[in-house]
Amino acid sequence: MKEKPLILITNDDSIKAPGIRALISFLRPLGTIVVVAPDRPQSGTAHAVTIAHPLRLELISKEVDYSEYSCNGTPADCVKLAFKVVMKRRPDFLFSGINHGTNASINVIYSGTMAAVFEGALAGVPSVGFSLGDYRQSADFAPSGKFVREIAGKVIANGLPDGVCLNVNIPDLPENKIRGVMVCRQSEGTWQEDFDEREDPHGEKYYWMKGVFVKIGDGVDTDQWALENGYVAVVPVHFDFTANHALEALKTWF
Repeated sequence: MKEKPLILITNDDSIKAPGIRALISFLRPLGTIVVVAPDRPQSGTAHAVTIAHPLRLELISKEVDYSEYSCNGTPADCVKLAFKVVMKRRPDFLFSGINHGTNASINVIYSGTMAAVFEGALAGVPSVGFSLGDYRQSADFAPSGKFVREIAGKVIANGLPDGVCLNVNIPDLPENKIRGVMVCRQSEGTWQEDFDEREDPHGEKYYWMKGVFVKIGDGVDTDQWALENGYVAVVPVHFDFTANHALEALKTWF
């Protein structure tokens, strides 16, 4: 591109999260940056959109080749507002994250980080979600920088196939311990969930969800295997949920 690419950055951990601040710093040299992100944590909201109350935008900063807004909605809301209200034209690329915690395996369907990516891909914008395998607010994102810049640079140079976005998960390791980038498939897994029953000061019961992720299968070509073995996992994802392998069998029913 002769002009700097126009890049939208968003996340689900909020505009103030260390992960998005790191992503901004890594990507800012690569183009004109517009940030539109939630004003509060929105983890686990998946692809929810807001229809029950007004959406609001707040301009936080604006300078040459950079502007930043917070939004009181979900990650999907942020992308929709960015496309239709904030930006003068559709962005060339969308990057979401860096999420505090992995979005590998089945986590992709719950992820607000990846919902923003899907929203971008639905609009024909090459989109990538980045996640780090450390849930702490104090997570060290510095080792991610090399790989974020490399992957974003390749997407900017080459684009992505129509309808395809990337789910990138980075292991929580020092940079010199990360063995490289592995393109792989989504692993199978499930959450074994339970709820703690508690009581508030007024004597009313409430529930707090807890759970343990359980990996299914041991394929060496999956994102879980890649992360467990020190690789950055890159999974190409698309939003056609059709179970093509079941079509012929189901057709015999009718």
